[in-house]
Formats: sequence, C-alpha cells, structure tokens
Amino acid sequence: MQALQSRAQARCLSQTRPARVSRQGLVVQAKKTADGPSIAVVGVTGAVGQEFLQVLKERNFPYKSIKLLASARSAGKQQEFEGETYTVEELTENSFNDVDIALFSAGGSISKKFGPVAQKAGSIVVDNSSAFRMTEGVPLVIPEVNPDAMSHVKIGGGGAIIANPNCSTIIALMAVTPLHRLAKVKRMIVSTYQAASGAGAAAMEELKEQTRDVLDGKEAKPVIFPYQYAFNLFSHNSGMDVEMGYNEEELKMVKETKKIWGTSDVAITATCIRVPVMRAHAESINLEFDKDISEADALAALAAFPGVSIIDDRSKNRFPTPLDATTRDDVYVGRVRRDISRSDAKGLELFVCGDQIKKGAALNAVQIAELLLK
Repeated sequence: MQALQSRAQARCLSQTRPARVSRQGLVVQAKKTADGPSIAVVGVTGAVGQEFLQVLKERNFPYKSIKLLASARSAGKQQEFEGETYTVEELTENSFNDVDIALFSAGGSISKKFGPVAQKAGSIVVDNSSAFRMTEGVPLVIPEVNPDAMSHVKIGGGGAIIANPNCSTIIALMAVTPLHRLAKVKRMIVSTYQAASGAGAAAMEELKEQTRDVLDGKEAKPVIFPYQYAFNLFSHNSGMDVEMGYNEEELKMVKETKKIWGTSDVAITATCIRVPVMRAHAESINLEFDKDISEADALAALAAFPGVSIIDDRSKNRFPTPLDATTRDDVYVGRVRRDISRSDAKGLELFVCGDQIKKGAALNAVQIAELLLK
C-alpha cells in the first residue's frame, strides 16, 4: 500500500509542475486556422468567461474566428486574446449567425433566452448554467465520464445544446466514476466545502475585502452573501427547498449524477457548505459499493483515470488541499480509506479537491468543444 501511495504521490507532483510553469509565463497559444470552427464566448467579462479564453490558449484549441459577447454594460470593452485586440460585442439575437460553437457562461436567465436562439442559428451551445442540465434530450457531459452522451452532435449537423454539469458534480464524479466502474456504487454521501469562485468574481472580491476589514478591526459588510464570509462558513447560498430541507446545490448533485451515469439505482445525499476559500472546492465523499473493494484497487483505478491525480501520503498527513487544485486541470484525490463504521469491505472514504473555475466550469466546457472536433 505504501509503495502504491508513493508512486501515486510522485505521479501527482510530476503532473502539477508543468501547469504551474505555464501560469508563470510559458508561452501557450491557441491555434488560429482557416479550417477551425468559429467560436463565440458569451459572458466573456466574467470569471468563467475569462477562464474560457485562458483554457483555449492552454489547450491550443483550433479556431477560425472568435467573437466575444457580453451584456450591453460591458459592450465596447477591449479584450486582448492571442496578440490581437478584440472589442466585446453586445449579446443580441443576431450574434450567432456565423458561429459554430458558442461557449455560454452568463447565468441561467441569459442561457434560457439566448441558448435556443443560438441553437436555431445552427450553433452548438456548450452551456455552463443549470438552465438545460435536466432537460430531456440535452446531453449532460463530463468528457472523461460519458462522452458517448453527445456522440450524435456534430459541427455542421445543425444546432444543439450540450450542458456542462454543476461544478460540485463534476469534481465528485471525476473521482467516483473510476471506482463506480470497478465496483458499482450503491450509496454516495457527499459533504462539500465550496470556494468563493463558485459565486463569481464579485464574491471573490467580497471575501478579499471582508478579510482586510476584519483583520483591520472593522465590521465586515455582507453584500453578495447574507452572512459574513471572512473567517466563517455557512450553508450554500442557493435556494432552499423548505419542505425537504435541501438546497438547490445539494439537489443538483443528486439529480445530475443519476443523469450522467444513466441510472436511478444509486442513493445519493449531499450537504453543501460555503467556506472562505478563494478558489477550488473540496469534497468529503463516503461510498457504499455492491461488492468488496480494497484501498489498493481503488488507488490503482484512480491513478489510471485521465484527469485525476493522487495526493495520499499517510505518513506525512499529506492529502489534497484547495491550494493544490487552484488553477490546475486535474481533480486531486486522497484520504482513500476503508469506512470503519462498516463490518464489511464495501465502504470507502475519500477527500477530493478541484478548481471550480477550471475543471468545474471552463475546462470541462472546452473539453466538450474538443469532442466536437473529432
């Protein structure tokens, strides 16, 4: 077991170093080419919209042209991309007439209004909001997990909408799916510790400002959230089902997991908490399987799964943290251990961290767009 953990730790460290170098100035460029698709980024001035541009660069995504779209308030702003200066355009119903792939991250109401417009114009919409995730006939895709769900969608084959899952669902299923393939998951209990990034750039700024204020002895002033965020934590700020006692974020994890896995034969419950972390979510996951599963087999399955890295060094009490995952592509998994509350070998515990803006949003969307090129 210790040898496997050491190899897994080495794999994790070897994979994270290149990503950090690229953030420190390695020249990475998207590939502008005459035979690439035309792209639109909707909500380009937001945190995820800006990350879309960064991920397109990092992954050398081929494109013929790119259109940067936002609200009337942001229209006219200048945006640098790949050595060129673009003017942000106002999002209108005429924005998609010449667009092959439209990456949406402007909120559910905008997606509901303009997603069908783009689809009708022949664009393939990759939508980051919750607007279409549970709509029948709309693929809900994590490329490493269920790429076949969108196999019927092709550029030039007519407009379509593909939904990006919720960030917490993506991060959880990147870690749990390889284990689910090894031994079927019967029950999953998830507790999330979600960063400010999940609520956007304004929430991240609020955390910064409140932290400064509290450290200076001033009163923190909640604006984005109903409670003081700095040095505090509270139930996720999504809408609450008063009768059930679950918030929308928790119910998303339940419903989306079943759709992505294509089964209702799994029991899921979640507790989602907002914590004063700037970027990258953490999740504690308890799993019950239909047959015995060992720690060693679980670690081997995780190590072999694309997009997953392991930090699991018990001797040094070294496991994933949000800072490990910040700005990284991979989801980090550790604390893989037997559930000692059970008398059998059918239960495991694990701890997972993933960058909400990266794999939890922009990266997953761009990977969906990459599948359209194949």
